Amino acid sequence: MSPLLLAGATLNQTPLDWEGNLNNIIQAISLAKEKKVDLLCFPELCITGYGSEDLFLSYWYPKKALQSLQTILPHTSGITVFVGLPIRINTKVYNCMAILENEEILGFVPKQFLAIDGVHYEARWFTPWKSGEEITLECFDTKYPFGDIIFEKNGHKYGFEICEDAWRSTDRPGYRLKKRGVDIIFNPSASHFAMGKSEQREILVKESSTDLGVAYLYVNLLGNESGRMIFDGEILFSENGHCLVKNKLLSYQDYQLVTVAYPVQQPQPLELNHSLDTKNEEFMAASTLALFDYLRKSRSRGFVLSLSGGADSSTIAILVADMVKRGVEELGTALFLKKINRASDIAPESSIPEIIGKIFTTAYQGTKNSSEATLNSAHNLAKSLGATFHHWTIDEEVDSYTKKIETALGRKLTWEQDDIALQNIQARTRSPIIWMLANIKNHLLLSTSNRSEGDLGYATMDGDTSGSISPIAAVSKDFILQWLRWAEKEKGYHGLQSVNALQPTAELRPQEQSQTDEEDLMPYPIISAIEKLAIRDRRSPMDVYLILKEEISLEPSLLKAYIAKFFGLWSINQWKRERLAVSFHLDEFNVDPKTWYRFPVLSGGYREELALMETLEE
Repeated sequence: MSPLLLAGATLNQTPLDWEGNLNNIIQAISLAKEKKVDLLCFPELCITGYGSEDLFLSYWYPKKALQSLQTILPHTSGITVFVGLPIRINTKVYNCMAILENEEILGFVPKQFLAIDGVHYEARWFTPWKSGEEITLECFDTKYPFGDIIFEKNGHKYGFEICEDAWRSTDRPGYRLKKRGVDIIFNPSASHFAMGKSEQREILVKESSTDLGVAYLYVNLLGNESGRMIFDGEILFSENGHCLVKNKLLSYQDYQLVTVAYPVQQPQPLELNHSLDTKNEEFMAASTLALFDYLRKSRSRGFVLSLSGGADSSTIAILVADMVKRGVEELGTALFLKKINRASDIAPESSIPEIIGKIFTTAYQGTKNSSEATLNSAHNLAKSLGATFHHWTIDEEVDSYTKKIETALGRKLTWEQDDIALQNIQARTRSPIIWMLANIKNHLLLSTSNRSEGDLGYATMDGDTSGSISPIAAVSKDFILQWLRWAEKEKGYHGLQSVNALQPTAELRPQEQSQTDEEDLMPYPIISAIEKLAIRDRRSPMDVYLILKEEISLEPSLLKAYIAKFFGLWSINQWKRERLAVSFHLDEFNVDPKTWYRFPVLSGGYREELALMETLEE
């Protein structure tokens, strides 16, 4: 047996960008050949992009993917390459890896277990392959082996677990591959980003190398591929229970290539540490990359944000600014500007604040209920980042709407009788003018709703929910609050000092009422505690109460009241969650019905379940 140089290549792909996807693959192959790589593994479904959705169901789409495969073949002389694509056989579509070597197809390996939980709906498009089965597939006028196949190079046997295959405990294909004597298992994946998930993958890869007695190479997709799901581009290699290779995650590059010599002669295990700082950094890195990819793939020219001076909009402002900073540092100014389609009108010698000013416009839209503190907070933050800042008031427009309704109803509107309507009209009045600014500039409008607000419907539809994308809709408010303090202290964003000194408030009621978000709702940590049990763990109101009664120091009657409020508001506000702008999946769960959690728009609202909870002893 002679040694092998293995490589994993992560790719930032886009559905229907056939030319761009092929170019990334071919460039990575070219680089691998320069490095004398023997076996090169690309991620799952890399030819089409994992996020192709119902395009997988069409007849022409898998056929065109095969045409792309044919284009790749001439580039595989002197190297073995694994690429992912959908293969249609009669009425069924399979999620496959094609094994290419010396301009020939050696065979196809289909996925055996489909990801069908959380953000994944693979069973809608694909059929799982049965272990141990092998057929022949005819394409390009030739018959090729298709199925549960292993391969060999330089005397080393190798096989595949495709993403979800590896997470199926004792049912996973790896155990059968072990019995067949493979030396190396490749795991081409399309594993979504979530804070903390990299640590789970590290454990999987290390334990796989031990349990299966193999060298294990894992390769993930990269970037915000198609709008919602982010891939971190992770490449991991493990042998004998030690993680020996791990690349830099969440890169702005089109592709990354990592090589490892097999067998490893002098293994040097990596020290991998994870903490709250890791989670904060992951959130920042993933969100900024997602914004970068969304901006360039949508071919928009920048971002517009209604900057209130509060926590949510300030978080998004920092993320946009940091996107520019990271992009310029990794790609260089000229390439960064080219990628965001602004090379023609922004000079390559521009500083980071100057670029931010050209692509990021903010506006503080005050009313008589707004405070000087939030205006100063917004202005100081925008100035510290270099963002363009506007300030106007909307009292005239609010008064106009209010007077028209008062005339129609024949009475004056009062805070005692019309509280919600008087709050909502202010938020809604901000929407048309900020949308107008975004339209004129051909910018994306950023919505500022967070997950805690999404839980309880604490947002004005067609008001603060207005936007093209909602970058923080998948993270809780208490996470955001601690993250802002971390970003000020650890990342040097000193413009957040005023933001972090403020108590979260919508500023929609008269100032003398001293409105705060937590007075309107409940303490944010309580929302998060209930949410994790009710939504993430799908527990009943009774279960939530019995668990939290032991974990939280609250009067039982108050805890019951909070739980009832949560489930009640959750139920009646599903229609709002159905209409939220496109959001990024960032945490272990989210409340976006288009990705993670589906719930009926109309329901009984847990009436019986809440009544049962009230009968429990306190």
